[in-house]
Amino acid sequence: MIAVAPGRVNLIGDHTDYSGGLVCPMAIDLATTVTFEPGGERVELTSDVEALPASVALDVADPAAVVPAWARYVAGVVAVLRPRRGGRGTVRTTLPVGAGLSSSAALEVAVALALGADDADPVTLARACQRAEHLASGVPCGIMDQLVIAGAVEGHALMIDCTTLDRTPIPIPEGVDVVVVDSGARRALTTSAYATRHAEVAEAESLLGRALRSVTLAEVAGLPPGAVRRRARHVVTENGRVALFAAALAAGDVAAAGAAMTESHASLRDDFEVSTPGLDALVQRLVATPGVWGARLTGAGFGGCVVALVEPGATPGLGWTVRPAGPAHRR
Repeated sequence: MIAVAPGRVNLIGDHTDYSGGLVCPMAIDLATTVTFEPGGERVELTSDVEALPASVALDVADPAAVVPAWARYVAGVVAVLRPRRGGRGTVRTTLPVGAGLSSSAALEVAVALALGADDADPVTLARACQRAEHLASGVPCGIMDQLVIAGAVEGHALMIDCTTLDRTPIPIPEGVDVVVVDSGARRALTTSAYATRHAEVAEAESLLGRALRSVTLAEVAGLPPGAVRRRARHVVTENGRVALFAAALAAGDVAAAGAAMTESHASLRDDFEVSTPGLDALVQRLVATPGVWGARLTGAGFGGCVVALVEPGATPGLGWTVRPAGPAHRR
């Protein structure tokens, strides 16, 4: 059995998913492939990018305690699915690990499919793999990564409403390239301030008495000055930018879509404080380049990659062009 799960680049809408907001990611033509032969009492996998193998008991109790670290994501999937039999296999990936392109979610979805998870219902598959990530890492991630990987539409980005889980395919216009540039700074969400940001958003919602998805900027302005107010302001304005971006891209107005991306980066830098000097310098370099419509950090921040909308050939030698891929699948 072979299971393939793409990575993803988030075009806009970061740190909005765990408050039920809007996001607009795109599955990409870099992927993780699990080749698997069912049988036995354990799930045993080797990886082309990890020195030590994963060996996980079917009755694993605490995925977060499994070693090596990458095996925790395998263990999380096993703990959620509870397959009746294990198996042996290999993991190969073209995704850079720790670059913000959802290498962990791609691994989770590929392992889930290899273990027999149903790929006919993207929401159920994504929810299972989101739970697996929570168990594996302790990071309270939203559902964006797993859902776009499970439910992508080839040739399109996917605007996701993280309250209803409704998905709207947004075509990538002809004559537009999506370019990803790696800052070279690796980060692990388990050792970043991701959980702190999540808690700050939750505090804002507690103070306001409802989810930020339904809050106005005027209400945000009534919060006490400080970090919690800034985090809430980012989330509320980012939801608006996602809607604007999706509408602009669908209409072929790439300049407006790019401007929303650049504004998103400024908000992530100033209000959410998840950028880095290296990411900021990359965005500044890109937006100053002729033929670049907009750029921003992608993913949770604290390192990783920048994504840009560009005219073909506008950024030679800088990063790589990714294509909008279809969903994870089994063959």
